[in-house]
Amino acid sequence: MVTADLLSRARAGDGEAFRELTDPHRRELQVHCYRMLGSFQDAEDTLQDTLLAAWQGIGGFTEERASLRTWLYKIATNRCLNARRAASRRPAREWDVSQFEPLVPTPRDEAVWLQPFPDALLEGAADVRPGPEARYEQTEAISLAFVTALQVLPPRQVAVLILRDVLGFHASEVAGMLEVTVESANSTLKRARASLQRRQQLAAGHQAPPASGSPAEDAIVVKFARAWESADLDTLVALLTDDVFIAMPPVPFGYEGRDAVTRYCASLFAAGRRFDLVPVRANGQPAFGAYLRGPAGVRHATAFYVLTLAGGQICAMTRFDNSVLPWFGLPRSLPSR
Repeated sequence: MVTADLLSRARAGDGEAFRELTDPHRRELQVHCYRMLGSFQDAEDTLQDTLLAAWQGIGGFTEERASLRTWLYKIATNRCLNARRAASRRPAREWDVSQFEPLVPTPRDEAVWLQPFPDALLEGAADVRPGPEARYEQTEAISLAFVTALQVLPPRQVAVLILRDVLGFHASEVAGMLEVTVESANSTLKRARASLQRRQQLAAGHQAPPASGSPAEDAIVVKFARAWESADLDTLVALLTDDVFIAMPPVPFGYEGRDAVTRYCASLFAAGRRFDLVPVRANGQPAFGAYLRGPAGVRHATAFYVLTLAGGQICAMTRFDNSVLPWFGLPRSLPSR
């Protein structure tokens, strides 16, 4: 609640008053930065930059021009645009494909900087209802598929599409945030929608996923975990769609199609290797920390998997490095049982 007293104290340098003003918006701003940047770490860094800029500029804020929330979104959006435009943000990296022998991964146009977002951090952001012009459900707009699709759009198109179609800001508000005309903002939105639609058409044909936390979703997750932990390839393969794809950011490759993914999984389970999975949720989707069973009983983290479901099957898996585990409260190793 923005009161004259709070605002006056914040302008006078009262840090506690500033935090009281901005904390209600912190989670939703973090999610906004993540959607634009696709990276959990970059989103956190940009959020801190946003709050610092807001603290330094609170003296010039006036509610006659915009609400505090709109003002904060303006700062966050422009900080994200700067981050996306930075040429040094994602330096090119050479990858030695031979390390993947005998399986040769399939090149894929995916965001190699993509990182998962913990569902635990979505709780505060979900309390804020989008404006009436929003086109996407909040669960769809945080999914890995949606965030990945955003990363291939030009930065300004990403900003306009999120602000208009995900958050439901009016065209005039978005134009003010980006300091462009309403006509320019609408034109940018039209191009962004067309580009996103073309990409989404490539994934068309899949059934809708079961509702989050539903018995149908739980059944798939339990069956997958049991098959993975027991290295039951037959059961695992039966859960996959024909066009299933495994992405492995930051590696710019993946395995496409049921046969390729089956061979990939078989290679993981070779030589008697067995894993334990710890279930969590990321991007509104089922996810697991994977732990390799060691000879002494200690289980060491090897990867983090996020599942994308279609009907009663799995149409995609995204494998992340084990460095993301702490974001989900998962340890690097599990004690022996």
